[in-house]
Amino acid sequence: MMERRMDAALLVLFLVHLATTLEVPLDLPQPPTITHQSPKDYIIDPRENIVIHCEAKGKPHPSFSWTRNGTHFDIDEDPNVTMKPHTGTLVVDISRAKAEHYECVYQCTARNKHGTAVSNNIVVQQSRSPLWSKETIKPFVIQEGVSLVLPCRPPAGLPPPIIFWMDDNFQRLPQSRRVSQSLNGDLYFSSVLREDSRNDYICYARFPYTQTIQQKQPITVTVLNLDAINDTMAAFYNDTDLFSEDPADERKPTFLIPSGPSSSKMVLRGQVLEMECIAEGLPTPDISWTKVSGDLPAKRTSFLHYQKTLQIVDASESDAGDYRCTSRNPLGSVHHTIHVTVKAAPYWISGAPRNLVLAPGESSVLTCRASGTPKPSVSWSMNGVPIENSPKDLSRKVEDDTIIFTDVQTGSSAVYQCNVSNDFGYLLSNAFVNVLSEPPRVLTQANKVYQIIKNHQALIDCASFGSPIPKITWFKDSRSSTLDGDPYILHDNGTLEIHVAQAHNSGKYTCVARNILGIYENHIYLEVKEPTRILKQPEYKVVQMGRSVVFECKVKHDPSLIPTMTWLKDDGELPDDERLIVDSDSLTIIDVTESDAGVYTCIMNTTLDHDSASAELTVVEATTPAVVYERPDPPTDLELTDHKKRSVQLTWIPGDEHNSPIQKFLIQYEDSLHHRGHWHNLTEVPGTRTTAHLKLSPYIHYTFRVLALNAVDFSRPSFPSRMVKTESAAPDENPTGVQGFGTEHDNLVISWKPLSGLQSNGPGLHYKVMWRQKVVDSDWTTVTVANNSKFVVSGTPTFVPYELKVQAVNDHGAGPEPAIAHGYSGEDLPVAAPENVQAVLLNSTLAEVHWDPVPSKLIRGHLKGYKVYYWREHSLHKHNPHLMENQILTFSGNHTHRMLPGLHPFSRYSFNVRVYNGKGEGPPSPTLRFDTPEGVPGAPTSLVVTNPNLDSLTLEWSPPHDRNGRITGYTLKYQPVNNSNELGPVEELALPANETSVTLLNLKYSTRYKFYLNAKTVRGAGLAISQEAVTIVDEAVASRQVDIATQGWFIGLMCAIALLILILLIICFIQRNKGGKYPVKEKEDAHTDPEFQPMKDDDCTFGEYSDNEDHKPLKGSRTPSNGTVKRDNSDDSLVDYGEGGDGQFNEDGSFIGQYSGKSAIRETAEGHESSEAPSPINAMNSLNSFV
Repeated sequence: MMERRMDAALLVLFLVHLATTLEVPLDLPQPPTITHQSPKDYIIDPRENIVIHCEAKGKPHPSFSWTRNGTHFDIDEDPNVTMKPHTGTLVVDISRAKAEHYECVYQCTARNKHGTAVSNNIVVQQSRSPLWSKETIKPFVIQEGVSLVLPCRPPAGLPPPIIFWMDDNFQRLPQSRRVSQSLNGDLYFSSVLREDSRNDYICYARFPYTQTIQQKQPITVTVLNLDAINDTMAAFYNDTDLFSEDPADERKPTFLIPSGPSSSKMVLRGQVLEMECIAEGLPTPDISWTKVSGDLPAKRTSFLHYQKTLQIVDASESDAGDYRCTSRNPLGSVHHTIHVTVKAAPYWISGAPRNLVLAPGESSVLTCRASGTPKPSVSWSMNGVPIENSPKDLSRKVEDDTIIFTDVQTGSSAVYQCNVSNDFGYLLSNAFVNVLSEPPRVLTQANKVYQIIKNHQALIDCASFGSPIPKITWFKDSRSSTLDGDPYILHDNGTLEIHVAQAHNSGKYTCVARNILGIYENHIYLEVKEPTRILKQPEYKVVQMGRSVVFECKVKHDPSLIPTMTWLKDDGELPDDERLIVDSDSLTIIDVTESDAGVYTCIMNTTLDHDSASAELTVVEATTPAVVYERPDPPTDLELTDHKKRSVQLTWIPGDEHNSPIQKFLIQYEDSLHHRGHWHNLTEVPGTRTTAHLKLSPYIHYTFRVLALNAVDFSRPSFPSRMVKTESAAPDENPTGVQGFGTEHDNLVISWKPLSGLQSNGPGLHYKVMWRQKVVDSDWTTVTVANNSKFVVSGTPTFVPYELKVQAVNDHGAGPEPAIAHGYSGEDLPVAAPENVQAVLLNSTLAEVHWDPVPSKLIRGHLKGYKVYYWREHSLHKHNPHLMENQILTFSGNHTHRMLPGLHPFSRYSFNVRVYNGKGEGPPSPTLRFDTPEGVPGAPTSLVVTNPNLDSLTLEWSPPHDRNGRITGYTLKYQPVNNSNELGPVEELALPANETSVTLLNLKYSTRYKFYLNAKTVRGAGLAISQEAVTIVDEAVASRQVDIATQGWFIGLMCAIALLILILLIICFIQRNKGGKYPVKEKEDAHTDPEFQPMKDDDCTFGEYSDNEDHKPLKGSRTPSNGTVKRDNSDDSLVDYGEGGDGQFNEDGSFIGQYSGKSAIRETAEGHESSEAPSPINAMNSLNSFV
């Protein structure tokens, strides 16, 4: 019990440290922190040097090393690799090496004396844009009206190419509901037409990294109209129907892809979910999409390719479920259901682990909390070494995804690595623990000046550092007291907030940071400025063409701020026209034209704020004389006549219209008895009338005024009329919103919405409240309530229905008969529990609970639903401890059965059911128990490689934390991994349940192996845990090799061989000089047909491929002096070889000239068909053309 209390106390302290993670200044000792690294999947351009980034900071500055494919990478031994100074970034010079030699898995290590940080595994792969394979494509001859699919099947590139279809003029082929491209690049026709006949359907693949385009050979499509052919041929062959097949008729849709009634698709969380349905039919069918199990996420959903593709970006777990695509035309419809599952690579729940700075003796935690589907496993390392193999530290305790540090001491600084992984990826994060004793310092610039606008939020920073964490206090001016109350808010990071800054908040602020080692002060100044405001806004103008117009914009701003006035027209810049003259507070437009019409906006900017206002300019035709449009003058001479009890006649004289007819008059009133100074809209009348019949309410002191409206604006209000007082009367209406409810089990609260002063119709307003139980022959009980809008009836029976009435009454009488409302007296807790409770097990993680409903009279309130309390008592496995995981499932409504999801397999559960109402829960039903059956186990807790030897090693593991049954054994699979990350053959071992280690023999030395271990129950195998290890190098063999190389006889033999080779070379040189030039026949024999020249490994040259004999050079023919063969007029260029040629395409695929590469490169490659031997330069160009 004492240990639990201590853990709880530590947790509070840990949370404080988590919330106040500090950035350590670089002049203080600290372990390395990796600040920049290349992405995990790093695709490189094979034509450029490879740069693998790794940068880190620390004190002292860290040193760097690398591993390649899991083993140490000695950079000094590779002349093509250099490391940038002061960083770990590698630069590979590929001018002297092939890029594919460096396609490996790299990991960077940054270390200093305080710890070691490691990078992600960086998988380096070069981008590839392979050539299209040669193939002969037969023409498509097809009947009009049927469906057609033109295959693309591009070469697999890295990354995958972008596919599009064009003709031989490099123009995009038109697509529509009938013709569209699928996600895999094929071109689909739901039905072909005669105009689809053409011989240049060409599929192109664009490879983004190398910026090259490859093309497929053109496809020819011929669409036949069989009726027309039959009619033509019948005239020559005595009306014989040569083509007896019927033409394609109209037909209901069927799906071309996907096939069958249903299919499934898996997507990773955060990726783009794309589903497609392409149908054929005549007429062309339409495609629509729905989600069977819910609604489509509107903001993340889009429909592409004429509704045939449903795309959902940033996929989440909520997107899992069944989606239905429907294809429909007038002849019918067809459906296809796609079942989508969403998996997730590991992702952080509350961010990656954060660095900890602790003083000696302090405690804290390092948390690595992530999620994923399936649930990821978490492993810890310290300074790059698995934590279980690291030196023991009594101040450190590892618990799953958390490391607890207690009473740390100087010298405990280290970098901890958290690795979270599942089948779909991993997260690797470094977080250091830095044990320091450091007096406080303030990092915010001294004497910094903050400027803020009045009535805005002010945030004054005081970033600090110290260990222990400094405490921050603030003072202002005289420092008479700390700033820790309204209007000041002190944030955990030391920032002082003033929610609404005022002028008196200006002044000098002092930030004080202190800990047990010292104190540090910093002074900061706050200046609160007046806001920028437009006092006179530009007004709506109507002006004739040829005249001038002025928009005024007068502004008030803080005198210490420099203002800048900007004018916009229709939210864009003003036209560059000398007729527009901008002054400090106005815009003048002279000689107005029709194009000047629009909305003009003035914007006043300062360095801190801005204000803006807009007005519209309407330009009309010029007239004689000139017409000026303005808002009307206010009406005059308001007169009240024909005054009656509930009405009065109001007349007025309109003001000047200013050339814009009055559209309507607005009549307002003021009630000086109840709302003096407030004007309310009463009614509107057309602009052609100057009189209005006004209805009046009792007990009001009316004063009226009138406003006129024309196309420009409202006029100013008229002068008020004389006052009209109406007499009091009984209320015309009763309160609304009458309801009854209980706040206690024995009361009834009757409430209503009271009448306003205008509705009261007279003085002495009060309410007559009546109620009775909703039973036959019950009498009404009545009370009078004044100055209140509710009444509480006490002593009522529990939860009984009542009828209610509330009537308005004043000194002149009562209002109309009120309507009856209904309510209930107060609720009490239910007195009965559900009966006949039972549980039905559906599988190892799901049960269904059944019960009989509780009678309504025993619920004693409004039924809200039922709650199932259930808890896992313990696992049925003897090694697992007792557990009490209390959980509650709440089911709203009157249900009699519900599911209990997420149960643990092979566990004992207890549960009961309770009904609840608005008051609370009733008693529980008798507690029942059930045992869940066995399930598949979780992954083993750990897998550690020990005792690696030349040809053997030992694996040790711990049983799964979640056994979910009786472990019946383990399955171990392992396979070698080569330098290209290719996996070798899999070996499999079945291991008994009582073993936790195994020694593997007869392994290859100096080889990396990957191991997978999973546990099994009677229900099957669980998730596997994986590990990698390398057998050690055979040092004895290596030493023997060195010993042989140093033997005298071996050295003598090598010298003799070298002398013999030198003599042979001299003889060959002499013979060549004697013979002169080779005969022509020898040259011909020396250069065989280039079609059969293989690739030469020594100089990387290629024999050019040709698809027919006509393209071979004639034997004995001469070639141009530059070593190239000039092309004939054949069209076999971009089509035959899939190269970009001299063409280039922009993003929509249109031809814009040379796309990539130089024509000289292509010519050089073609030059290999000449009868002369290729030079090294030509050989390299040939290689580049293929890469």
